[in-house]
Amino acid sequence: MAKIAAVFPGIGYHTDKPLLYYSKKIALKQGYEIVNLTYTDLPHGIKGNAEKMREAGLLALKQVKEQLDPLNLASCEDVLFLSKSIGTAVAQAYAKERGIAARQVLYTPVEQTFEYVEENPVGIAFCGTKDQWADPKKVMAKCREKGLPLYVTEGANHSLETEDPLQDIKNLDVIMQHTYHYIAENRRDPSDI
Repeated sequence: MAKIAAVFPGIGYHTDKPLLYYSKKIALKQGYEIVNLTYTDLPHGIKGNAEKMREAGLLALKQVKEQLDPLNLASCEDVLFLSKSIGTAVAQAYAKERGIAARQVLYTPVEQTFEYVEENPVGIAFCGTKDQWADPKKVMAKCREKGLPLYVTEGANHSLETEDPLQDIKNLDVIMQHTYHYIAENRRDPSDI
């Protein structure tokens, strides 16, 4: 397997919702084999509860290890992680623990994600200014601190959506343009996107 794109969903944001659906299509078009990851039996009521969020992340990480370890990602020429919400923390933790040099696209990272992000990481991130799961100001500050390029969608929630579906389609186009350029141009340094 030369090029693998592993897709880390969020809780309630499965891999066929817009951000992950279209980013998978972009990766597939660029020759990546897609691996959709799943989590089961995660705790309920984690929104706003740091302890339950951590518990959910550790449980999801354990399940991801069972799914990804047999693939021997270290032997791949290119590994791409597409992740959403809690999946961003799981993707970062997996890459760090396993020493995988994965390029990362992080949609709406949660604060826990930044516990695993190295300085000047290889990736890009997206958040909305009205994210109800992660404090956008903290996410912006952590991205600046770590040197992670961040694209901010004004007025968007944790799904990077607003109350206007036509605006959401326009926003999705911009988000997927950035995603496409990052994936297709195989950039390790996306600062000139």
